[in-house]
Amino acid sequence: MLENGFLENSALLVICYAYVLLVIAVSGRLDSFGVSRKSARKFLHMMIGNLPFLIPFFTFHSFPMNFPFFVAAPFILVTFLATPYSPMKGLGRKLGGLSGITEQGHQLGLVFYAVSYTLLALFFAAKPYVIAAGILPMAYGDASASIVGERHGVRRYRILADKSLEGSVAMFVVSFLSVSVSLLFFHIFYSFALPSLLLAALGAAFVATAAEGLTPLGFDNVTVPLLSALAFLILGGVA
Repeated sequence: MLENGFLENSALLVICYAYVLLVIAVSGRLDSFGVSRKSARKFLHMMIGNLPFLIPFFTFHSFPMNFPFFVAAPFILVTFLATPYSPMKGLGRKLGGLSGITEQGHQLGLVFYAVSYTLLALFFAAKPYVIAAGILPMAYGDASASIVGERHGVRRYRILADKSLEGSVAMFVVSFLSVSVSLLFFHIFYSFALPSLLLAALGAAFVATAAEGLTPLGFDNVTVPLLSALAFLILGGVA
């Protein structure tokens, strides 16, 4: 029984790795189709943000076999090696598209994203809806804030970073919707009171929006996932 479960979880882990590598490869080549590197980075963020939806299919989620943790952890190193800070410059060049996407944005932004994902998977692999409450605002909410802010942002404000009111509204709305939709999905696998978690999702969206609006220099890849997940928990997100 254990052996069969291990093989099934290992196969799913390989599928997750293949998905991430495919997304990285596609993101690195989007410029060939006239897509900017910044847009490619947002595409990468959004697609990687879908990984929590695969976690319910893992049956091993505690150490030493916390498979959701091992989905994320290796990419801390992979994304770091793609940055200008990598001690292995030759390997960084071989990473190609990922290196280009990283250097065009905040140089450690993808590393921070992988760190946040790994930490959430470490502690909440058995409750992936908590991971989703942290990751989806970063994946979809932040991308929406950037797109709306650049195209329609006319009411600017600056506290620690230059933002727009329109972008922040998009961040809040999309964060709430993405987390709420994820809860409908996770409700299939887990027994929790959906209305109370929708209230927690509202709080997570508010905190994620505040964190995105206040955090400079790409550190929102840490503050948004961790603080929105924390807000979700405080407001009753653990059933």
